[in-house]
Amino acid sequence: MMIEINNLTKIYTNDAVETAALNGVSFAVAKGEFVGIMGPSGSGKSTLMHILGALDSPTSGSYFLDNQDISKLKDNELAEIRNKKIGFIFQAYNLLPRTTAIKNVTMPMYYAGVPKDVREEKAKKYLGLVGLEDRMFHLSNQLSGGQQQRVAIARSLVMDPLILLADEPTGNLASAQSLEIMEIFSKLNKDGHTIVMITHEPNIASFSKRTILMQDGKIVSDQRN
Repeated sequence: MMIEINNLTKIYTNDAVETAALNGVSFAVAKGEFVGIMGPSGSGKSTLMHILGALDSPTSGSYFLDNQDISKLKDNELAEIRNKKIGFIFQAYNLLPRTTAIKNVTMPMYYAGVPKDVREEKAKKYLGLVGLEDRMFHLSNQLSGGQQQRVAIARSLVMDPLILLADEPTGNLASAQSLEIMEIFSKLNKDGHTIVMITHEPNIASFSKRTILMQDGKIVSDQRN
């Protein structure tokens, strides 16, 4: 299994009041799956995504990524996991605004010490994959929202991650742009990429092959689409 989550809990304490954001969550994701995670606000899906992305640690339970238990790793070890094994796509794109598309895409490789010629070759490859061959030298703030999300997808791929984590990837986009982005995700999945996506939109979740529904920190259904 690419992902194995076992009896995961996450408890936040505020003024001596404990709130269970996750309450005994267990599931597995096989290599090459495309999983959508849905649920109302406060259901725990964002907390789960943060733990899957090694941005937070669980209170108890285990999280295995590619057979490595990362729920007990130190901060510097988690940072290495995030850079080398996980590709992130966020609702807000998180691009540098006055920087070209190609430079945005090369950033993860720059911080990983990848040689410049390799960085540029891979960036061009993945910008081509998302249909931005003719926009790679445009500043990101000169691009439409859909184009910016394509840049973000290209950036998420350059380190050859084990999994792609998409947090409301179409949340800021119009319907037509949303469908274009989801078609890219579908193609990536057909090419073998493992994708876990949070969305509150049923029509977006329908692009995934499996939908996990969360409520009150628990999984209430897990169905193939």
